[in-house]
Amino acid sequence: MRTGRYASPPIGHRAFCRSFPGECEVHGSRSPMQLIPSRWQDLVRVNNYVNDTVEAVTDQEYYGQEEVWTLPQGYGDCEDYVLLKRKQLVARGWPTSDLLVAVVFDEVGAGHAVLVVRTDRGDYVLDNKVSDIRLWSETGYRYVKRQDIADPKKWVAIDDSRWQPLDATGRVR
Repeated sequence: MRTGRYASPPIGHRAFCRSFPGECEVHGSRSPMQLIPSRWQDLVRVNNYVNDTVEAVTDQEYYGQEEVWTLPQGYGDCEDYVLLKRKQLVARGWPTSDLLVAVVFDEVGAGHAVLVVRTDRGDYVLDNKVSDIRLWSETGYRYVKRQDIADPKKWVAIDDSRWQPLDATGRVR
């Protein structure tokens, strides 16, 4: 995953860092995690546990407002799933530089958040929409920005050159 210039953090993430400052601190090294079998099992267990125990609900439905980023207490939307997965993986010894919240456009072009996990075997995605853990390039999503590896409060643009703009007829411009 190639990144470029700094990007503005999502508004909800800024508020989350004010409410949960410990969740936005750097922990661990900056080297990609070696993806040994026990680390893969960490990913599978955490992804499945959070996907199975958090009930999907929009911020508007649950809080009566848009973009509330928080650690879910049984209910949440995509970024809440991501934040809980990140927290649980940090508790298992994963460094924050390898657990990066990313903003994407999903399969229907809607905004969505996923957890990008950096490893020595590539960048994998934990997603509340599917139980499979896939390489970022195999999700079908268009990646916009993600947290910076050096500072979880900073965000960087993602150069997702796989996607090219289309004209009104559906041809690449």
